Amino acid sequence: MSGDADSGADGPAQQIDVKILGRDYRLVVNPDDRARLLDAAKVVDEKMKSIRDAGKISGIDRIAVMAALQLAHELLGDKHPKAGTTSARVLDKIKKMSAELDQELKRQEQLF
Repeated sequence: MSGDADSGADGPAQQIDVKILGRDYRLVVNPDDRARLLDAAKVVDEKMKSIRDAGKISGIDRIAVMAALQLAHELLGDKHPKAGTTSARVLDKIKKMSAELDQELKRQEQLF
């Protein structure tokens, strides 16, 4: 489930394979973030399966978008949290992670 990749600030990055809705994805992650990314992949997989199993939405793209929206809605809760609060910090982290994921997805697409 892991291999070596480029070095990062937290040590050498690793490649990991995750399965989401029956599809395999290979990701590069710093060792310190590995467990958290695996947990995130599990949450996304479970959310997507529940949407698919409800039977109202078909197509993996639509399921992925609905899962992303539902997860973001659950995590954000309050749309305008006060600066310095836990909600504001979580919102900032989500925005940063979203940007990083977008960047990584673009990089991953170039590999195939």
